[in-house]
Amino acid sequence: MSEFKNDLGQPIGFPITGWQRSEHPHGAIMQGSLCRLEPIDVERHAADLFVAFSQDREAGNWTYLAYGPFQSEAELRDWILNSCVGDDPCFFSVIDLASGKAVGVASYLRIDSANGVIEVGHIHFSPLMQGKPISTEAMYLMMREVFDGLGYRRYEWKCDALNQPSCNAARRLGFMFEGKFRQAFMYKGRNRDTAWFSILDREWPLAKAAFERWLAPANFGEDGSQIERLAALMQPSLDSIR
Repeated sequence: MSEFKNDLGQPIGFPITGWQRSEHPHGAIMQGSLCRLEPIDVERHAADLFVAFSQDREAGNWTYLAYGPFQSEAELRDWILNSCVGDDPCFFSVIDLASGKAVGVASYLRIDSANGVIEVGHIHFSPLMQGKPISTEAMYLMMREVFDGLGYRRYEWKCDALNQPSCNAARRLGFMFEGKFRQAFMYKGRNRDTAWFSILDREWPLAKAAFERWLAPANFGEDGSQIERLAALMQPSLDSIR
């Protein structure tokens, strides 16, 4: 999008008209065909989540998170009660509609409703979700809520720059790499350089169309394999406007 200039010829960015403050996501319920995201609840979800997370026998999924793995359901419950029930971050459990069980978590965080900026993070999908359409649908539902439901302008994804699967997932889901913040913070006794990604409201309609085409039942064979790749649907259209 072209920048505007003032009378002195200085670039001043494009104008924003009719802007209204975005809404806070607290309490949202996001319904899909494979999963439902609902506010995390220790009594309803902790037991299911502990069973689901325990499928990760080597606990490798926790490598790039500042917490976990949890050795008992009691530890997981304490973490939920101490870290997951506030307004920011705003945590959701992912409910697998086929089983009715909670199989993962994700959150909105760094919520800036005044400027329309929000981040997705604390994503921890159990092996029951990983590499399956349910994981993509969960991310689509959260993105749809951000742009269509709550009116945000910018949706961010940040991760450890060494976490290549997370970086790959961000790109696959339509986020644009913006750079690396070196020595951003420390966790688990080590340094973290943070990779930044984002997707904007003006890019969302193209991303939404790609998601919905990919998630359509017609895009999967009888064995459940995908026919068209999401990245192949997503990137050409987004690249054309970036």
